[in-house]
Parts: sequence; C-alpha cells; structure tokens
Amino acid sequence: MSEFDLQDKVAIVTGAAGGIGREISLEFARAGATVVLVGRTEESLQSVAAELGDARSLVVPTDITKPDDVEKMVATVVNAFDRVDILVNNAGGGVMPCKAEDTSYDDWAKMIDINLTATFNCCIATGKQMIKQKSGKIVNISSTAGTKGHPGMLHYSAAKAGVLSLTNNLAYNWAEHNICVNAVAP
Repeated sequence: MSEFDLQDKVAIVTGAAGGIGREISLEFARAGATVVLVGRTEESLQSVAAELGDARSLVVPTDITKPDDVEKMVATVVNAFDRVDILVNNAGGGVMPCKAEDTSYDDWAKMIDINLTATFNCCIATGKQMIKQKSGKIVNISSTAGTKGHPGMLHYSAAKAGVLSLTNNLAYNWAEHNICVNAVAP
C-alpha cells in the first residue's frame, strides 16, 4: 500500500519505461492513480503496464520533442479520461562528459531538446487542459547539475537549469488557475 492517496487521479508520466519513470509509475498505481505511460517505445511501455497489474493504465507512445505529438498525446488522455490531474516530466537524458570547449553543437541541441524543449512541450500542452479544468499538478524532474553546474556536462547542466527556470515561471503564471508547478532535482 502506498503512503499517498491518488485515488481517481489521472497521472501522465513521461519517460515511464526508464528507471525513475518506472518507479514513479508503479508508486502512482499503488496510490490508486490511473497512470498514463509515455515514452518513445511501445514495447517497453507495455512491459511497465504489465507490471502495474490490475491498475488502470494507458500506454501512449510519444516523441515529446515534437509539439504536435504531445498535443495528440494529451488529447488521447482527455478523450479516455476527461481530464489530466498530474503530469510528471521525467523523460530526459545525458551524454558522455566532455570539456566545455569540446561540446559539439549537435550534442548541445540534443541535450536542450530532450531535457528542456520536451519538458516545455509537455507543460504547455497539459497546462492548457489544466487551465480549462482549473486545477492540476506538474512535477518537472531537473537535476542538481542545473543548480551548480557539473564538470563535463555544460549542455546537460544548462538544459536542467532551464527546466528550473521554466518551472518557476509556470508556477508563478499558473497559480491563478490552481495549477501547482514544482521541480525535483535529484
């Protein structure tokens, strides 16, 4: 039994097939939530769905770096459950560390895309629905690398710092809609 009560809540978890995302999904299911498993690979998402057992879940393969795909994902969730109560922006990733001066543009763009732009896309698409509902909770997963930098991870640190700034701005702007926006920095 979970320490949390999420009975009758609809929760989207991005990066749901990965380590942290899988654990978040399992805990949300134990707490009674309907869990929407979002990631790029349907097979790995189906595996997590099987682990959820009898818990209500929905697998929605999505490339969250693409705004149109994210909007379709949110529409699918709303069509299935009439609302979105929780969004956990967990998806992201890193690359091999390198000296700041050796950071390639391609690695920079990739880190910004998968760690910051994807989080932005999910916040905006889900936030529009939450504004209509006049309620919601968004949790963005950042990193301590975004608070103080991290040797060899210029691009990753910048992206995660951007997630913190995005979170602060959305929390301020959406409080009037009863939407709570927070970040966690493992």
